[in-house]
Amino acid sequence: MKTLLVIHILFGTLALLSAAVAVSTAKGKKFHVLSGATYFWSMTAIFLTAIPMSIISSNIFLFLVAIFSFYLAFAGLRFAKNRKGIPTKLDWIAVGLMIASGVGMLSLSLVYFANDNSQYIVLLVFGLLAASLGYGDYRSHKDKTATGKQRIASHLTNMLGGTIAVITAVLVVNIDIKPLWIWWVLPTAVITPVIVYWKRKAMA
Repeated sequence: MKTLLVIHILFGTLALLSAAVAVSTAKGKKFHVLSGATYFWSMTAIFLTAIPMSIISSNIFLFLVAIFSFYLAFAGLRFAKNRKGIPTKLDWIAVGLMIASGVGMLSLSLVYFANDNSQYIVLLVFGLLAASLGYGDYRSHKDKTATGKQRIASHLTNMLGGTIAVITAVLVVNIDIKPLWIWWVLPTAVITPVIVYWKRKAMA
């Protein structure tokens, strides 16, 4: 567990740094592509360590959030590479898991609410986001509309969504201020309007 946690933290740091580089460099250029790839593989390492840690600790909350966070990075990469907008079986599996994680988080939020656990707020917010984003990507796959500006907008939305997940993890681990749910939700509340703005700009 300690080894997994160290690896998890190291790649979390790398994901955050590479995301910062990707956002601040010209889209499609060498450094943007390289930092984006580094970000994706860092998120993969985070996911591959989070899953066994969640199983060892019997933490279904972490398990569901890990799927949610990794999907955003995975989908972001797929939208960047799949210029024709034709989904593969892997895309369908991934979006199915994303929607399932959303349903799982919404269901778990009811359990937390019943037990007076304020983290139900986090599960409610993330669950709605997972279900909404997953359904949006499902429609894009079904209608094969993820091309041109729509593809760029989807790439941007998912990659920045994954970045929110990394920032959230950093805040939750390093800031011990109650109530804890605020630090889980704050990055989403602050950065989501920026994503909406950039998405509209990309679609213009």
